[in-house]
Amino acid sequence: MTNWLPDVSTGTGPIYVRLADQIESAISDGTLVAGAKLPPQRNLAYDIGVTIGTVGRAYSLVHERGLVSGEVGRGTYVLPPSQANSAMPADPIRTSWSRSKLPDAEPGILRFDTTAAPDVGQAEAISDTMSAIMHEHPLDMTSYTRIFPPHWFEAGARWLARGNWRPSPESIVPALGAHAAIMAVIAAITAPGDKIVFEHLTYSRISRSASLIGRRTILTEADAEGLIPEDFERLCAQQHPKLAFLMPTAHNPSVVSLSYERRKAVAEVARKYNVTLIEDDLYGAMTDDETPLLAEFAPERTFVVGGFSKSVAAGIRGGWVSCPAHFSQRVSNAHKMVTGGMPFMLGELCARLAMTGEADDIRRQAIAEISRREAMVRRVFEGYELASRPGVPFFWLKLPDPWLSGIFKNAAFREGVLIDDEDEFKAGRSDRAYHRVRIGFSTQEASEAERGFQILRRVLENGGAGYDSYA
Repeated sequence: MTNWLPDVSTGTGPIYVRLADQIESAISDGTLVAGAKLPPQRNLAYDIGVTIGTVGRAYSLVHERGLVSGEVGRGTYVLPPSQANSAMPADPIRTSWSRSKLPDAEPGILRFDTTAAPDVGQAEAISDTMSAIMHEHPLDMTSYTRIFPPHWFEAGARWLARGNWRPSPESIVPALGAHAAIMAVIAAITAPGDKIVFEHLTYSRISRSASLIGRRTILTEADAEGLIPEDFERLCAQQHPKLAFLMPTAHNPSVVSLSYERRKAVAEVARKYNVTLIEDDLYGAMTDDETPLLAEFAPERTFVVGGFSKSVAAGIRGGWVSCPAHFSQRVSNAHKMVTGGMPFMLGELCARLAMTGEADDIRRQAIAEISRREAMVRRVFEGYELASRPGVPFFWLKLPDPWLSGIFKNAAFREGVLIDDEDEFKAGRSDRAYHRVRIGFSTQEASEAERGFQILRRVLENGGAGYDSYA
């Protein structure tokens, strides 16, 4: 076994990518020779001060690059050049920012790493609407969409409305999904070098996307009740961020919803330090939460984003953003520049589904189906600590000792179930451990979802053996 020890304080990208790059460099320069055994993941994690999950992902990455081989119980070994892959060097964008999401899982793998809308028979309604659009607007289908019809904006106002809050159609920007809407706001409101506030755990693909266009991530603290306003204020006073990305209702992945008092406090801090807020309400719109939106506390600085991906159909890329006064044209221009523009078919399709009420019907059916599965989660995982909520298509599972997040994910994958470990939701560099995993359950058939839950429970109950086998 080699005494080689890397230095992860240097390099770029997430820690696991830096570690993988250093392993590759050590193999290239002969420091790690063919046949050398890499240090056990637990030992290396301790020696360099990172989590075992981080080391496990680095080892998986160099395995994907064809540089090492490994067997459970035997360890990881450097391959001789004749056996190593002769592929081109890994794409730095993919390796730095893709995290653990797999574009395609092998046949038979149960994917619990997605929260797309469940199949409730919506394909027929979508197909009929698309056919009607093709028949009624043949010329619009052959050209670029330069002027949006009024009902596209009214549809967004209708879809984003919640409780007593309803945005005006003039504030709406149609977008190619919620992610594109958020990135359009970031591009419109901030400049390269500006700082954006994220919680330590969040929908991290926004922070990674923002980093790709030159924005800087800073992290604020949260507790069991969500974002801590006092720490948010400390960060605003010391770091002077331009914008904050928040998920106040049914936070991803913790499922926490901010209280009325905390929302009010966050809005007051944002106003005091002139910070713009992006309120992601994708999951919130699937709950019965009546707490006012942040936009009701700070309408002059809050952008509210929603869409179809979790409740109607992810594949049609339907989304809208409601903007504070005088910002909609600016965000619309940014959306066009960062996405190439809104295609007529998708814009018209989403608008019709929203305006006719078909999208509302689909959402109600999706929420009912997700709620049935959430009850199943509570039954199958009785006795374990978890956070879930009816209508929200994932749960946040606390792992019992001795499980660690990355190790449990690997163990589950070996049993045919793909889930997300906590690192997938870290918005920036963070070695803190939560010992949790997020499990989505909306895209499998109900019977397959229960089968996957039973597999995960068996893996949980095999904790001691799993710890030894997958470390």
